[in-house]
Amino acid sequence: MNVLLQPSHPSSFSEFPQHYDHTPISPHAQASRMSTRKRKADDDGLDENMSISPQNSPAFASRPLARPAKKVRANEVTGRPLALPRLLETLDAQSLRNVLQTICERHPQIGAEVVSSAPRPSITATLEVLSQYQEKLREAFPFGGNSSSDYAYNRVKQPLVDLIGALTDFTPHYLPPNENQTTISLNFLDSATKVVHDLPEWDSQSHKYHKDNAYDEISRAWALVVSEASKKGGGFQLHSGGWDQRLAKHNEQSGGRMQVAVNALGSNLGWMGGNASTGSGDRESIRNQLLSGSYGTNMPVQVGRW
Repeated sequence: MNVLLQPSHPSSFSEFPQHYDHTPISPHAQASRMSTRKRKADDDGLDENMSISPQNSPAFASRPLARPAKKVRANEVTGRPLALPRLLETLDAQSLRNVLQTICERHPQIGAEVVSSAPRPSITATLEVLSQYQEKLREAFPFGGNSSSDYAYNRVKQPLVDLIGALTDFTPHYLPPNENQTTISLNFLDSATKVVHDLPEWDSQSHKYHKDNAYDEISRAWALVVSEASKKGGGFQLHSGGWDQRLAKHNEQSGGRMQVAVNALGSNLGWMGGNASTGSGDRESIRNQLLSGSYGTNMPVQVGRW
């Protein structure tokens, strides 16, 4: 009865294949190991795909990248028009006049304000403008041609009209009552008359009216100033400044076309020699000299006591 049961497996390990783990694996554990290996393989594949193309990642697609907002600088460089002061600095005198004239024509109230605010033009400035018109007239004449021909007249007609028009516009500005200083009026008329003297003479009678009309207008301007000056101190300023002699010389140079001014001077200088010892014959002689244009050429005129 003490018989021991003999093991059914071989007694020697060498007779069987060598195994490190003899624990049997249940089906549930085997399925768990397979799931772990599959998940690891999937993770390895996902890492590989992400390293190749991050855009294919579901996490990347679901979360768009947030771009940083553009920082706007206060003085960012961009194109813009010039400021008014800088723009005016770039304009020459003629361009500035054109712009100002255009604005005044569009807005008459601005034009009226400019006229009232602008300083009065000096005689020097006005004569400079007239000199520019004279230069354009001289440049228009044909070189080496007959300056009195019809061809020359057609060449210079427009600058000639422009010069006379400017003279006609400027003259009333220096006449009373707009100008109350007789000396300024006389100085301008003296220079303006020289401009009329320099106008071309034409052979054709139909072309002469430009200069004839200019003499007529400047002569009537002289008459107005002489008449107003005679009301101040009996016209003494006219004779003391030598204006009577200048006017007589202008009339002579014009060929007697300023007789209206000379007549006004003679009628307003009746005081000359008007003291007790001077008779009416002397006054009449002076008047005759003024009317004939010979006044002041032969002998000085005596003035009564003052």
